[in-house]
Amino acid sequence: MSTTTTAKMTEAELIAACRRQERLAQKELYDRYSRAMYTAAYRITGNFELANDALQEGFMKVFSKLHTFRGESRIGAWIKVIVVRTALAKIKREPTLDPLPPNFNDQRIDWGTHRLDIDYLEKAIQRLPEGYRSVFVLIEVEGYGHKDVADLLGISVGTSKSQLFYAKKKLREYLSAYVQ
Repeated sequence: MSTTTTAKMTEAELIAACRRQERLAQKELYDRYSRAMYTAAYRITGNFELANDALQEGFMKVFSKLHTFRGESRIGAWIKVIVVRTALAKIKREPTLDPLPPNFNDQRIDWGTHRLDIDYLEKAIQRLPEGYRSVFVLIEVEGYGHKDVADLLGISVGTSKSQLFYAKKKLREYLSAYVQ
């Protein structure tokens, strides 16, 4: 099978080829989804190395458990659940974050343009306590609902809602330091 053939495969054909353990199909599946999955893993972990580890471990799980995929959702959604769960497990085992730059609190945003630099927002999100950050990222960035987040994190729906409320409150505190 050639690389051009795998790139043109439908999702169903690609899954079938991966289930047959065809290496080019596995590489194609990884190539199609790894960037989005890495982004999700990084937003959960707040750490480049942990995100990379979560991505690699997540895809190892994907390939070893692909026979359990029932096709009730798109393969990307199924992969994302695996990678997110892997990232969450990583931060439970190794709750380390990259430190903020020393001048982070000294930086100001020009609110006259009504635009928030994405770097400032990312740093503020990474500064959130682990529970707040996980719920915020899963709901506000990844688009999960409270029920799904509760199931993923092993918490109640009420706790998910509370964590999101306090995450947003903390973000407003962090970001208000830039308004002057």
